Amino acid sequence: MPNYVLPFPAIDPELVSIGPFALRWYALAYVAGILLGWWYALRLIGRASLWSAPPPLNRRHADDFIVWLTIGIVLGGRLGYVLFYNPAYYSANPLSAFAVWQGGMSFHGGLIGAALAAALFCRSRAVSLRSMMDLATAAAPFGLFFGRLANFIKPELWGRASDVPWAMVFPGAGPEPRHPSQLYEAALEGLLLFVLLRLLTHRFQALQKPGTVAGAFAALYGLSRIAVEFFREPDAQLGFLAGGLTMGMLLSLPLILLGIYLIGTARGQ
Repeated sequence: MPNYVLPFPAIDPELVSIGPFALRWYALAYVAGILLGWWYALRLIGRASLWSAPPPLNRRHADDFIVWLTIGIVLGGRLGYVLFYNPAYYSANPLSAFAVWQGGMSFHGGLIGAALAAALFCRSRAVSLRSMMDLATAAAPFGLFFGRLANFIKPELWGRASDVPWAMVFPGAGPEPRHPSQLYEAALEGLLLFVLLRLLTHRFQALQKPGTVAGAFAALYGLSRIAVEFFREPDAQLGFLAGGLTMGMLLSLPLILLGIYLIGTARGQ
């Protein structure tokens, strides 16, 4: 037991509750992340100097795509959790897969869903897929930041037992102080990743080589997630996999390879 343990700031997961209706921080995080990401994407589109030619996307594309993206994130995130993290339970209780209000979303599944939504949208509108991927991933850290804060407030996805001075005793996680790994992820996947991608888009003109920003996002997210997995408690139903790896690590490895491929094959417009 460490000499100092930070008290967990117990925050009601429901921001507002009126009768059967409840607005949860978790839902608000998704809304805030998507709306701020949309706003930031519009600002990027509006900066013609960031592109080597007139932007291959316009405001109407961004406005229409936000609906496709939201559906892809929610469906992919839920299906990814069902298939990657708890297939045995949901095979025995298939109707529970639709109970999204009970929690259970996978980032990697949401990313796959978003990529499929982007591919279908771009094909239907004759828009550059790589440019759309660049735009979406440049804005993605907003959603990651607020999503990890919501994980912390809930609380869920807490860290491993630790004696660091900032360890916390999370409700439902036993008496041991633990790493606030949700905050580590908010800092790495949200704040730091946003800063690095902004440097690429504004300082290094990466949008002029479609696929570069998306590749950097994939590789940097994968590395960040693997780093945090060393401090994060694995999902109880999975535990540690072979060699002490976790499911989050395994799913992030192909993401890093994809990122390297996208950067290596990026070409100027």
